[in-house]
Amino acid sequence: MNAPVTAAKLYDCRDAFAETLEALAAANDKVVAVCNDSVGSSKLGGFKSKFPERLVNVGIAEQNMVGVGAGLANGGQLPFVCGASCFLTGRALEQIKADLAYSNANVKLIGISSGMAYGELGPTHHSIEDFAWTRVLPNLPVIAPCDRIETAAAVKWAADYAGPCFLRLSRVGVPDLLPEGHVFELGRANLLREGSDLTLIANGTLTHRIVKAADILLSRGIKARVLNMATVRPIDEAAIIAAAKETGAILTAEEHSIFGGLGSAIAEVVVDHSPVPMKRLGVPGVFAHTGSAEWLLDEFGMAPTAIADAAQALIKRK
Repeated sequence: MNAPVTAAKLYDCRDAFAETLEALAAANDKVVAVCNDSVGSSKLGGFKSKFPERLVNVGIAEQNMVGVGAGLANGGQLPFVCGASCFLTGRALEQIKADLAYSNANVKLIGISSGMAYGELGPTHHSIEDFAWTRVLPNLPVIAPCDRIETAAAVKWAADYAGPCFLRLSRVGVPDLLPEGHVFELGRANLLREGSDLTLIANGTLTHRIVKAADILLSRGIKARVLNMATVRPIDEAAIIAAAKETGAILTAEEHSIFGGLGSAIAEVVVDHSPVPMKRLGVPGVFAHTGSAEWLLDEFGMAPTAIADAAQALIKRK
């Protein structure tokens, strides 16, 4: 369990990814990067400067990109395949299924600018289905770090993990929540707040919002447990079951559709093991419209105050 660190400064998790990848490449000449004309958005400029012969840019051809990554892995390289999450997971889903998951190829998928991070580019660029598309595939861990510290730790973990995995990163700034030196553990949630009245669970860009919601609830006399659940698959069943039994209600929040994502994964565990009232916050089964990511999150009821209000209403159902 990890105590939270309060910090006002916001960080782009892509920077932590890029810095960690460059450090890994300096220590291991098998590390290569593959991208889809996304050197800039994937923050691979430094990698390109330091290791130009180890960057493969396939152009706007995501299916080829995943296939190239699989081939490099089969040849003994350690490929990090980077691209906008909406296109990486949507356009190349069949290759992810057959070439990576089914073949257990040692490829690391890095979905950049996930959720609604592309904001003003609108529904074609929002990536609010990627949890649903990827978490059903065997052999494919699905991870959404909550801050730069967890991002760096998850990238290091991915490099050591023998098999494919999907890391979902945003470009929206988030504060530090976990302590420096945090070690990522697959399938292990992080307890950020103790509480007994209900549990709030999120990952990625929503974790810091539920921490703020918990503070608002505390000012109202409600003690909320807060879990950062970066791993969507394999999910931390023990933490979910304990939350259900010990707090009696669970609210989830995610930068994703409420269908098939983190909330759905948690509900599957709850209904099987310890049914309690739940509320799933996210995009309510629509094509998210155009607007900044922060505005869209607020619009879909995930401002900290709105989360706190939803939590209070949920408690009444206990």
